[in-house]
Amino acid sequence: MHIGFSYVGLIYLVMLMVPNLVWAKNKPKDYDKYVKNENKVLLALERVGEVLVSIIALVFSDFNLREWTEWCIWLVLSFLLMVLYELYWIRYFKSEKTMRDQYSSFCGFPVAGASLPVIAFFLLGIYGVNVWMIVSVLILGIGHIGIHLAHKKEAVGEKKKRPVPVRILKWTGAVVLILFFGAIGFVIGVRNVRFINHQANYIHGVDEGTYINLGGQNQYVLMTGRNVENPVIINLHGGPASPDTTALYTFADRLMDDFTIVGWDQRGAGRTYYKNKSADEKNTTATFEQALSDLDELVDFVRARFNKNKVIIMGHSYGTVLGSRYVLLHPEKVSDYIAVGSVVSVPDGDILSYEDALAKAKAAGDDTSEMEDLYWTYWNDRFVLYEVYRPKNTLQDMLALREPVSKYHPAKEANDAWNGLSSPYFGVADLKWFSKSMFSLEKYIELNRQLFNFIMNYDARNLEKDFQMPVHFISGSEDWVCPVQLVREYMDSLSAPEKSISILDGCGHAPQFASPKEFADLVKSCLKK
Repeated sequence: MHIGFSYVGLIYLVMLMVPNLVWAKNKPKDYDKYVKNENKVLLALERVGEVLVSIIALVFSDFNLREWTEWCIWLVLSFLLMVLYELYWIRYFKSEKTMRDQYSSFCGFPVAGASLPVIAFFLLGIYGVNVWMIVSVLILGIGHIGIHLAHKKEAVGEKKKRPVPVRILKWTGAVVLILFFGAIGFVIGVRNVRFINHQANYIHGVDEGTYINLGGQNQYVLMTGRNVENPVIINLHGGPASPDTTALYTFADRLMDDFTIVGWDQRGAGRTYYKNKSADEKNTTATFEQALSDLDELVDFVRARFNKNKVIIMGHSYGTVLGSRYVLLHPEKVSDYIAVGSVVSVPDGDILSYEDALAKAKAAGDDTSEMEDLYWTYWNDRFVLYEVYRPKNTLQDMLALREPVSKYHPAKEANDAWNGLSSPYFGVADLKWFSKSMFSLEKYIELNRQLFNFIMNYDARNLEKDFQMPVHFISGSEDWVCPVQLVREYMDSLSAPEKSISILDGCGHAPQFASPKEFADLVKSCLKK
């Protein structure tokens, strides 16, 4: 929510007031006698709502036009209702101006003179993601629509009752709409509260989401921290192509006193993908080597922006593949490296996970035939992992195997959907990207096939192991995507000025989101020097 003049709000208020000024000289006959019977409570709600809506419509710039996204549909619908409101009054002014003329429905809207603007401003509140507008419109609607429904009933009389099936359908639809818009209003309210909290916390620091040019593409970067003098952590998301900037606040808020956290939607993912979709729709430039180059440019940008000689690199899952390679190539720019759910070898991790799950299933007397069949399908494809040509179904085989295996590895996991929807940083592009992976996994994988192929063939044990900065590993005890056993063995083989491993009990593959407070405490402990 951003304070500032709203010209859209002003336009709406003008569209609201002009017909009312004309109506004041064209009231229905005997209208004033019905005013005497108005409910005082409803009248008070109407007056309070009018004042609040008028002020809020003018003082929040979020209601103004912005770059087109699907969310702008709310503004389009809202404006169409205001146009209908104007047409309704034109019809009334051309009529005989009776009470029946004023309260006849228009385009299916009952008491249209009252209901149309109320609904329009409600949708404007959703467009502006402003809970204060939504609440104020509800107050106005209860009073304003309530008064005019009473007038209609008194002056025009009750309409003949519709058949029972029609009434049931009508009320069912009303309940569905109330629940739908109630859910939207609740989420907007939570986001507004978190946004205000962020503004208060970062008022003397940085809380900025922006696009910067990396390797010829404008890529999304989020920077948060209470004091720009603090050390900087660049967070590398996993996947590949699974950006987490919308949920970064879950643990970043607990680190803001000591660090500035930088999140990044990597090339070919999330907001960065949609920003560059027209130029690279098929993600042909989204390669691992290009990601390394983009990261180097990001590190240089951050070092210059916050006047730092070195930064801290923190990677999660695939982010550890990118992060470890980067810190080995550029030790002069990195003070510490943190690997969360570190990837050692994806296929070997799945073998360990499968063997553990199989043992537990057999001990429980469960049928393991499906699990074993899926494993051997996956295993047969592994024989060609290191060839130039590799079948496309290997990754799908891996995901199919993980489904029955995961039943034997319960872990504390975060509610990703809620963390995203309630985030103060959540946007339409984030929802579109999340939906892409949920509803069309095959297309999602194909879009970043080069990166998925790379990680399926990756084995950290075959690469350089001489790190010139402290290396800290953080894993969930129940992480069977990147099993702790492999991480420990890999860490023991490394050379570094300092190395450590911390285990978060009960957590799975993403401990930073499952137990954000405990995770933040571990990060501070690792970097205390």
